[in-house]
Parts: sequence; structure tokens; C-alpha cells
Amino acid sequence: MNTRITSLFAAVALSTLASTTFATDSLANNVDKTYRLKDGGTVFVFKDGKMAVADKFDRAVHLPKGQVLETADGQKIVMTSSESARLDFQLRQGHEN
Repeated sequence: MNTRITSLFAAVALSTLASTTFATDSLANNVDKTYRLKDGGTVFVFKDGKMAVADKFDRAVHLPKGQVLETADGQKIVMTSSESARLDFQLRQGHEN
């Protein structure tokens, strides 16, 4: 009985790690640059130059074009586009039930 629970727990842990890896790979393959924001969020610049923002909990958020963001090192970035749906899709890759 104890062996079954242990093996079940191991299987769940490994599948969680695998799905997180696929989501990270999907995002990494489509993103050119990332910038860490002062508030803990992240700006993603996709390979086609479009931008998206995630909050400190890695949830895609919508920001209007022209919004000025400050990076952790004090640099200012102006949003040129808001690809929140695209980022949300990339973050969810591999997390479907």
C-alpha cells in the first residue's frame, strides 16, 4: 500500500515537471528578449517584435499601447503592442487537462 502511494506521488511529480518544461520550451522558442520589471513582472518581446507583459505571478496582463514600464535596473520601456492572449496561450501550453 505504501509503495503504491509513493509510486503514484512520483508519477504525479514527474508529469508536473514535464508539463512545466513544455510550457517553458514553447515560450522560450517564441521570445526574443525578456525584461524583469520593478514590480516583479516580466516584459516579453517576441521574435516578431510584438510585446506582452506578465505580472509577478506569471499571469498575462493587458496594458495599453504607449504605457511606460520601468525595469528592475531603472530602464524605461514603452509598450508598442499588447499580445496578452498570445502570452497567455504560450504560458498555458502543456497545462491542459
